[in-house]
Amino acid sequence: MNETEFLQDYDPNAYDRPSVAVDLILVSIVEGRVVALLMQRADHPGRGAWALPGGFVRIDESLDEAAHRVLTTKARMVDAYVEQLYTFGAIDRDPRARIISVAYFALLAPARFAAALKDAPDLTLAELVVPWPGETGGAVAARSRDGEELPLAFDHADMLGLAMLRLRGKIDYSDVAFALLPERFTLRALQDVHEAILGRPLNKSAFRRRMLDTGRLEATGEREAGTSFRPAELFRHRPTRTA
Repeated sequence: MNETEFLQDYDPNAYDRPSVAVDLILVSIVEGRVVALLMQRADHPGRGAWALPGGFVRIDESLDEAAHRVLTTKARMVDAYVEQLYTFGAIDRDPRARIISVAYFALLAPARFAAALKDAPDLTLAELVVPWPGETGGAVAARSRDGEELPLAFDHADMLGLAMLRLRGKIDYSDVAFALLPERFTLRALQDVHEAILGRPLNKSAFRRRMLDTGRLEATGEREAGTSFRPAELFRHRPTRTA
């Protein structure tokens, strides 16, 4: 039997086939706090709970195509770069069926969410509350602007927790912080991003010295405008060159 003959006789129903979904973890920093875009579920299971924007992968699309479709239709955003974070496949993660979810992750400046949140009562930027120190890892909670804890659907508290763990692990040696800043920024703003992600204050002098020594910052020769005190110097990100 050759391969063509084998495929003609192959029964695709011979094995159980779990459903596959994608979920989007879209993170920003607002007023010194880490936030993520959540959507309130209108249907069971978990009706009324808050979830990451997500959806099932269609039979005729790739994972990346599904992620960008969800980005447009559920998160109401376009042209955002998302990348795979992790695959969540616990047997009981969804009460409907055996569903495996591929989580996608993106860091975005706050302005990117403005259009998505306009006239969208089912969407919110929820503050992420991390109950563990350093890189301990684990689930996180979500809180509304009013300080109310938001119930999270499925295993999305674990998804958000893994995103925070990855951020904390990469913040000191990678360029992830710059995705959360405008093109020109102050050292104070850069430190605010690091402190928000790490969940602890940093020594101002030591932080600035370390950042300047990395070679990833370039002075613009400009200063911030509209301040009532001595304006701070503005910097831009100099991408790390790799061989």
